[in-house]
Order: sequence, then C-alpha cells, then structure tokens
Amino acid sequence: MISLPVIAIFDIGKTNKKFFLFNEQYKIVLERSVQFPETKDEDGFPCDDVRELSQWIKKSIEEISNLPDFDLKAINFSAYGASFVHIDEKGVPVTCLQNYLKPYPPELQKKFYDTYGGEMELSVKTASPVLGNLNSGMQLYRLKYEQPALFERIEYSLHLPQYISYLVTGRAYAEITSIGCHTGLWDFSKRMYHDWVYIEEIDKKFPSVLRSNAAIDVDIHGKKIKAGIGLHDSSAALIPYLASFSEPFILISTGTWCISLNPFNDEVLTAAELQQDCLCYLEYHGRPVKASRLFAGNEHEQQVKRSAQHFNVPVDHYQNEVFNSALFENISEKKNEDQTEVGLHASAFVKRNLAEFETYEEAYHQLIYDIIQQQQLSTSLVLTLKKAPRIFVDGGFAKNSVYMHMLAAAFPSMEVYAASVSQATAIGAALAIHSEWNTQPVPGDMVELKYYTQ
Repeated sequence: MISLPVIAIFDIGKTNKKFFLFNEQYKIVLERSVQFPETKDEDGFPCDDVRELSQWIKKSIEEISNLPDFDLKAINFSAYGASFVHIDEKGVPVTCLQNYLKPYPPELQKKFYDTYGGEMELSVKTASPVLGNLNSGMQLYRLKYEQPALFERIEYSLHLPQYISYLVTGRAYAEITSIGCHTGLWDFSKRMYHDWVYIEEIDKKFPSVLRSNAAIDVDIHGKKIKAGIGLHDSSAALIPYLASFSEPFILISTGTWCISLNPFNDEVLTAAELQQDCLCYLEYHGRPVKASRLFAGNEHEQQVKRSAQHFNVPVDHYQNEVFNSALFENISEKKNEDQTEVGLHASAFVKRNLAEFETYEEAYHQLIYDIIQQQQLSTSLVLTLKKAPRIFVDGGFAKNSVYMHMLAAAFPSMEVYAASVSQATAIGAALAIHSEWNTQPVPGDMVELKYYTQ
C-alpha cells in the first residue's frame, strides 16, 4: 500500500492545542484538538501547563510515526506569542509558562523605562506599545531582578513556538516572527536586538537566530524528516494570503484578539499609533507588517455570557443571529458613545444596561455595533494614504453575518470579504517550509472569499 505524503503541524493556541496532518494539496487528512486545565505560577496566577503540553506533543509525534497510511515528510509549529519557556542546560523548563495577561509590577516597569530613555522612545524603536508582560522581553527583565538565582539557571529562553520545535529537534534557535511581535526586544531601525538587551546581558539567554523558513534534518523513530523552527501564530496566519494575493489588502485576523495586519504598509510607527496599541510584526521574510490589535474576541465572549444570563437563553444563542438591517439602521440613527480608545479598552457595550433592550437580538446587534466602532478605529490605524482596496476577515467573526455586514458599512469605500482558509495559521506554518517537503506547486485555491455589503 502506498502511504500518503504529509506534513504534521502543531498549532498551539491559548485555549485549543491542535495537531494536523496536511497532504501536498494542503487538505487536512487528520486533526486532533485538546484543551488542558490551566495550572498556576509561583504567584498563583493562571498559566498554561508547559509540562502537560510537552507530554502531549511527544505522545502525538509517537502516534504520527506509527500511522501506516501516512508518509511523514516534515513537521512544523505555530503558537501564540509573548510567552517564553526558560530551559536549563539539560533542556528542562525552570519556570512556569508565564501568562501574558499577568500584571506587571509598576515600580519595576518604571525603573526599566526611566533607565532606557522613556516609554515613548523605547516603544517607537521596538514597535512595541507598553504592555507589561505582553512585551515578552519584560518577562526576562523581571526574572533578572526579582529571581536572580533562577535567572542564572537559564541556559536558553525560547519563545513558545521555538520551544516546541526544540522538543522535537533538540536544537535551540531564536526566530524573527517571535522576536518581532511586540516583545520590546527588537530595534526595527537597526534590525538587531535593542541596546538594552545587550546592556542587561539578556542576549546571552538567546540562541542564534535562524531564518523562519529553515528546516532541520531530524530522526523520528528511525525515519529522517524535515523539522521547522516554529512561527508566531499571527505571522503564520498571514502566509496563505501572501501566497494567494499580490494586490494590497488588509487582513483582520479574529479570535481572542482581532488583529488588523497590513503587509503593504512600511510607514514608521508614530507615537499616536503606539498609544492606540498599534505595533509592527515581522513576517517570516523579516519584513515589518504594521498591525493594530483589539481585544474584541475576549469582550464578545464575556458579553454574550452576560446577555445570555439576562435574557435566559443559551450562551451560544448568538450563533443563531443573522444581520437585521432594520435594527442596524435604528442603532445607527441613535447617538452612540464616542469610541476613542482601542486595544485593551472595552467598548461602550460593557457599561450598557441590558434592561434597555427588549430582545436578545436587539442587544446583540448593539454589542456588535459597539465592537465595530472600535474595529473601525483600530483597522484605520494601519491604512496607508493609498488605501488597500480590500479587507479580508478570517477567524471566528468571519462566520458572523452581523459583524461582517456592519464592518462593510464601516468601510464603504472598500471591498469587505469573509475569508475562509481552513486553519490558516497551521497552513501558514506548513507553507513556510513548502520547498523542503512538498513536490507539488502551492495551490491557487487555498482562500475562499465571500463578499459582504451593508
């Protein structure tokens, strides 16, 4: 029997940990998804259990190697950013996997920025808004001053995608999409680590940087395959679009965060943009991608729970909602609270009294309307003077007709599409090392589009 050539991809999200096998046409031929209960760090703050995650990955790889129907050619990894795994000389994690939402000590943050030129100067150079633990470089700075003995035990600090690769390859590398995602580590103008990294000798905790599309020869249960070094998930999700479209576009990648990415905007970040949670990512070729972030997916999750309780309906009742143009027109005609802050700031809906709405449908349309007011501000931050003609939306909100119609109304001069790429992040990680394992050309039909109007 002839076995099917495949690539294995581990896609590690904050909630769902996924594993896929793709064939050479990038169709899913096997899928696994698990959720792990969070553990707590040394301060009692919730965090991912890195040991349980590591065991699951190793067990899954063993499963792959014993599947006779598949010929494993390669393996790669994507994972959320802003998270380090600190390993000792034996490769054993010496700390918990820090939660990027964990509060940062104000006095230590002040000491850092006072020492290195102030918040705005450092933010502009590193294209990183001041985000505490979400700036992963600050996690290392914190370790150095709060737990110096533990800091000394660290052989390498690996961003999560590169740690997962290390589990398979046994080789430690740094990688540019992880370094360049609001870490506060990278000087975008010098294209190297910022001076503070060297002054604090934190650079000694980093392995050498390897190109993002590199693949290493590894032995998996007696079979030689190619293994990638992992990618930051937002950068990986952009790859299928860059492979499919050459004309300028904006991609709004929706999930817990709604991230607006403009790979065709090379303008320098301004102080005003940084204050609105705008930043730059580095895509897998090392080019900057201007991006803005909105915590809209998280807010949506919390507010549909609140609404469900008030109207006595199931939490997933919102999935039954379809766009109601009459309700939308009624909302549009009312005076709405100004939305001048984006990023981690909640929309106007959080303070709304649900008793003012007669039905769940009315309340839900108001929720999406309020979120769209922020989304319009957030996405506009990454538009250039010469606007991209199209907006693609992928992820959870792409399947939400209320969101999509209201987004189209918010950007009437642009074409707005719900984009469907089955597991875009995982496919992006596979495409990054396409030439290392795939004998076929990149398919031209990976992205399905649905056009929306108001």
